[in-house]
Amino acid sequence: MVERTGWDRQLSVVADGKRLIGHVGAVLLRRCADRTGLTDALAKVLPSSTVVGWRDRAGALVQLAVAIVLGAENLSEAEQLQLHHRPLFGLAASDSTARRMLAALDEAALAKIAKVRAKVRRHVWSLLHLRPGGFPWLVVAGKRLTGWIVIDLDATVIASASKKAGAAVTFKKTFGFHPLAAWCANTTESLAMMLRPGNGTNTVADHIAVLTDALTQIPGSSAAKILIRVDGAGATHGLLEHLEALNTARHTVRYTVGWKITEEDEQAIAQLPEAAWEASLHQDGTVQEGYFVAELTGLNTREGWPEGMRLIVRRVRPTRRHLKKLTRFEKKTGWRYCVTATNIRRMWGIAGSGHSQFLDVLHRSHASVEDRARTNKAMGLGNLPSASWEVNCGWMLAANLAADLDAWVRLLALHDIDGLAGAEPDTMRFRLYHLPARLADHARRRFLRIETTWPWATAFTTCWQRLTALPIVT
Repeated sequence: MVERTGWDRQLSVVADGKRLIGHVGAVLLRRCADRTGLTDALAKVLPSSTVVGWRDRAGALVQLAVAIVLGAENLSEAEQLQLHHRPLFGLAASDSTARRMLAALDEAALAKIAKVRAKVRRHVWSLLHLRPGGFPWLVVAGKRLTGWIVIDLDATVIASASKKAGAAVTFKKTFGFHPLAAWCANTTESLAMMLRPGNGTNTVADHIAVLTDALTQIPGSSAAKILIRVDGAGATHGLLEHLEALNTARHTVRYTVGWKITEEDEQAIAQLPEAAWEASLHQDGTVQEGYFVAELTGLNTREGWPEGMRLIVRRVRPTRRHLKKLTRFEKKTGWRYCVTATNIRRMWGIAGSGHSQFLDVLHRSHASVEDRARTNKAMGLGNLPSASWEVNCGWMLAANLAADLDAWVRLLALHDIDGLAGAEPDTMRFRLYHLPARLADHARRRFLRIETTWPWATAFTTCWQRLTALPIVT
């Protein structure tokens, strides 16, 4: 046998350490919840528990959200993590206590919590406007969308390995749930989410309900100009009419919606002269060779759609995986087409925003919503932990709070640190959240002592100091 290294010589592994804390990123998340006012605001709307020794339901909900950010996938794991963190945060809620707390979140409680989230979000956004660089406005095709809040709606599938209330065969032939959600593209926050059975369809009522909840989360001072992006499921008379009705003298609402192509649309596309097609653009504004866009408005005369609605068509050469899905018209022309419906004539303050090239890339950037769904699944929504519909609805709320806390930590305290400002859950856990430390006492104070050689130790302490310096909400 060849001895390769000697690192394990005279090495023993024993579990007798004291005052050692793992996953100390919990202090950053809890500090963020406390300093932004989330913990105190929840305490005002959540009733105290009758369980002897545990009365702080708001603290239990916040700590559950923190545990989800750190990687807990069920209530049992959340309990074990909180038991380990007792030297930091005190009494921990058992999994049964947390389950009862989630099951007790009825419609009235959820409505109160939604108001709390909107109030706290208003405070957080005011802080974002004050930070160096200001509010995170979106950049599309090299143009900064200053003043525009962008909301993305999309549905996703959450698989279930066992029978649970509401779990059913989905349109993807899997078994589970089909929630619909809305995210803020500017901040990556989870604004609203509706748990739906796996066999639920993308109804107009669902879209309007989720959008309404999402809009109530937007601070009034930021709601003057809103862009709403939806995939093809949103191309319905009811939703587009609702979006048009949202426009008022004080609020400008624009939308881009995926459009299901019919034979009438293909007949309109066939009328386009070759000169009407222009090269598409990349997200950075450079030309995207081999991809083309054109204005279809006016050639398609279908009635019943909102007045002034525009149709932008895009064509690309089909790949091998698309060959079986091509229509007869697409096979004949050798192109694959997709259409976007929009009410944008121009976006105030954005040069060239009414051009078909810009509108095409503006809607295509909606694809980032897939990242939001994926990261949310990495923080609690990969699997709903209970057989109870009510408990799973509560867990989804906790996961939404977790997504907000993770976003706020990065936006408020890591916005200028390379590799962390836009980091995804796995990166945040590896570099900050799962960092171990030793809890020490000195001069009537407690210290979390982090290993000085860790590459992101300074980023951790900087994050803590910035969160601690945030003004207290009164």
